[in-house]
This record gives sequence, structure tokens and C-alpha cells, in this order.
Amino acid sequence: MIIVAATQNKHKIQEISNITKKFGMEVISRAEAGVPDFEVDEDGDTFEANSEKKAAVIMKACGKVTVADDSGIEVDALDGAPGVYSARFAGKNASDEDNNRKLLKLLEHVPEEKRTARFVSVITLIYPGGEKIVARGECPGRILYEPKGEGGFGYDPLFVPNGFDKTYAELTADEKNGISHRAIALQVLAKKIQERTFK
Repeated sequence: MIIVAATQNKHKIQEISNITKKFGMEVISRAEAGVPDFEVDEDGDTFEANSEKKAAVIMKACGKVTVADDSGIEVDALDGAPGVYSARFAGKNASDEDNNRKLLKLLEHVPEEKRTARFVSVITLIYPGGEKIVARGECPGRILYEPKGEGGFGYDPLFVPNGFDKTYAELTADEKNGISHRAIALQVLAKKIQERTFK
């Protein structure tokens, strides 16, 4: 079975592909599926809403099983912000550095014990008949006072997962992929696909 990835992020496609191939599902890009290059307006107020919308829009455009991910970081001291606005926290075309700078500024006077946060990933798989499978993964941790590490992307240099003394950006790809929010969501997705397959 061919699955179309709603995301155009090659890293996300690879992570998702590693799970779905165990069930005979091959993930291909939107371009490979002949889907035009357009942005899906992420106007939902939850990760679930945005993930489902992206999957549904691309599924309708190609008529094939489609998978979509929506993810971000929730900071407790900011009442869960930036949340669904993580990628555009500092503005529509903000860079990772812009977003990190804004987050650090807002947390400038917040003490270490109150800098708790979590990365969240919601992955939705939608079949042409309308059936959907939704999987959520979370990785709790804390926000540093300054970025550390050269790896990863987004807020990775600021986030230290619980049980570690390194940021996401300092972990190896294998280390991060073993504990990350997306890895957890993919594990849940794999279990749900397996349950569906063997019903």
C-alpha cells in the first residue's frame, strides 16, 4: 500500500516511513503522488485539528491513504504557548532563531523549576473512505536559558528532555528518535495500524 505524506519535510517522511514499512506501507512525497505544491492553512486550535486537516486536504487531492503530522512545544509558564503556533511564534516567516529568541525573552525571569515544557506530536492517517487513525506522543522536559547543541531543528537547542542532561540538539539522531514526541506518536500509530490490520 502506498501512503502519501502531507508534510514536505524529508526528515519527518523518513521517520514515518520507518514505522509504516513494517506493515507493507510505502510512504511517498506529495510531489511523487502528483499533488500540487500548495500550503494547507493550519487554522486549527489543537494539534489534532491541524493534523487531521492536513491529512484530509492532501488525501482529497490525491485519493490515496495520507499521513500528516502536526507538532510543537508547550511551555507551562506560558499557559501552553506557543503550542500550535510553534513554527510561527515570532511571526509568519520567522526563523528557528527568531522563535527561540522570543521564547527565551518571555521566559527571561522564570526560575528553572518553573521552566517545564513538553514537545507534542499528533499524527493522523486518513483512508480514502474517510476512516482515520490518530496518534499522539509527548516528551516532557524543560527549557534552558540559552541554546545548546548544533543538531536538530526548531526549539531543539533549548529543550532538555526529562532524564537527560543534554538538549534535543545535543543528542544523536538515534538517541532523539528513541525518546522524541514524534517517535512516541509513531509507536502509538504502529500499534493502532496493527490492531486495524488484524481485526
